[in-house]
Amino acid sequence: MMTSFALLCLSLAIIESMAGILGNGIILAASSSSCIGRKTWSAYDMIMISLSSSRITLQCWIILDLFLTIFCEPSYFEENIFVVIKTVYMFLNYSSLWFGAWLSVFYCIKVASFTQSFFLWLKKRIARLMPWMLLTSWLCSFIATIPFAWDAYSVQDNFTAPLPMTNSSAMRTTRKDNLGLLILLCNAGIGMPLILSVVSSVLLIQSLWIHTRRMKNNASGFLDASLEAHMKAIKSVYSFLILYVAYFIAFTFLLCDLFLRFSTSKSLCIAVMAACPTGHSTVLIWSNPKFRELLASIWHFIKCPVRTTSM
Repeated sequence: MMTSFALLCLSLAIIESMAGILGNGIILAASSSSCIGRKTWSAYDMIMISLSSSRITLQCWIILDLFLTIFCEPSYFEENIFVVIKTVYMFLNYSSLWFGAWLSVFYCIKVASFTQSFFLWLKKRIARLMPWMLLTSWLCSFIATIPFAWDAYSVQDNFTAPLPMTNSSAMRTTRKDNLGLLILLCNAGIGMPLILSVVSSVLLIQSLWIHTRRMKNNASGFLDASLEAHMKAIKSVYSFLILYVAYFIAFTFLLCDLFLRFSTSKSLCIAVMAACPTGHSTVLIWSNPKFRELLASIWHFIKCPVRTTSM
């Protein structure tokens, strides 16, 4: 039985996903417009187009999943609908995490001022390597989804089994043997992008903080704007890191299957997972002038009434 708080959390997750679709649509439109008429795309635009398009698809899929869960529960586990919904969701989830990790790596390589030879080598070749990095992300996401698809199929068998086998305790007993392996394999799928994101974010924060301290010691009128930009960048990277870790924790709780269906804890985890990509997109728009200008243009267009000429 769904509690009122669980229903509130699921409804909030739908609203958060809708807001995320709007934010990622702005990012996708601004990044795509920069690539129109150009033979070669910049590494940044390739990441942003891949990240925003995968998140738009992911958040549309979350809304579909939640609507089916709330309003169509009896038919949710029929004709492999559950398997398809959960498998595609996991693939989109992994892809989004990988693209977000590559964005953190790109920021670190382009902005940080390290002098190690490998770091300088990456800085020169990141534009050529980026298409292969993105393609590898799709492949890794597909491979990481396979064990989850197998487990989702066994879960559906439990739900469509005769009534004595459909209670939660029986399902947990059936999954007990393979749950540990599933958690290991799926967490390995998000472990690498998590490590990449955390390491690159920490290195970038360290580099920006060292550079900011030097600028404070030599503060002048010309440096004030640059100093403010560095502090803004540090806050953005901190926000990315917090949102990424929060998403990972909520995802792990759901993957461990610790909570009953429609429980308050599970619904809260779903709301957190829906909020993190939307929050990340909001920070991206806030920190990029190109995205802010497009958002301001859209807002101005909405506010201005349509003038009609009298006949």
